[in-house]
Amino acid sequence: MNMFRQYPDHKLRMPSAGEALAGRDQPLDIPASHFILGHPLQAPWPQNMKKILFGMGCFWGVERLFWQLPGVYVTAAGYSGGLTPNPTYEETCTGLTGHNEVVLVVYDPEEITLEKLLQVFWEEHDPTQGMRQGNDIGTTYRSGIYVYSDDDLQTALASRETYQQALTTQGLGMITTEILPAAALYYAEAYHQQYLAKNPQGYCGLRGTGVSCFI
Repeated sequence: MNMFRQYPDHKLRMPSAGEALAGRDQPLDIPASHFILGHPLQAPWPQNMKKILFGMGCFWGVERLFWQLPGVYVTAAGYSGGLTPNPTYEETCTGLTGHNEVVLVVYDPEEITLEKLLQVFWEEHDPTQGMRQGNDIGTTYRSGIYVYSDDDLQTALASRETYQQALTTQGLGMITTEILPAAALYYAEAYHQQYLAKNPQGYCGLRGTGVSCFI
């Protein structure tokens, strides 16, 4: 059975500017601080911190994955990579915003390296699935790495080559992960922030390939 037949075609492709929803001028309300880590969700952060955005499917489990890592200062769930300003969750679900569900990871590079974050990224989801992650299907669930410097872009691209070699050795498919300079980040609604800390039995769709990545 082809699972994609259950979904409208527009949810499996990026919308054009003419199709995109209008959105709004004002950002959505979010908490001031992280429910677990206690640090501010929005800048300013300490000057030595770096940041990156990861798309790995549903952002609930992804955010928990990264806030648990030593050296991560703060995480937040959001939407990025699309066309609609300040979208709501319901709007992103239509497939007409172009946004990906992403997690902002702010980290101390003296405590955890970008290479380690990338290793966790590659190993903890399946980056070969295109516009989906498991049973979560649509452009909002695509695999993505969004960076804030050219050096980080080159590191991420090199890591993709390394992991592709590992996947190929195991007979698995081609990586579909997009790796791009970060676009605007729109924070998701308050109830999405640190969702699995507040709802420990909530849904987590993370499923890796079982292939290790050593960068």
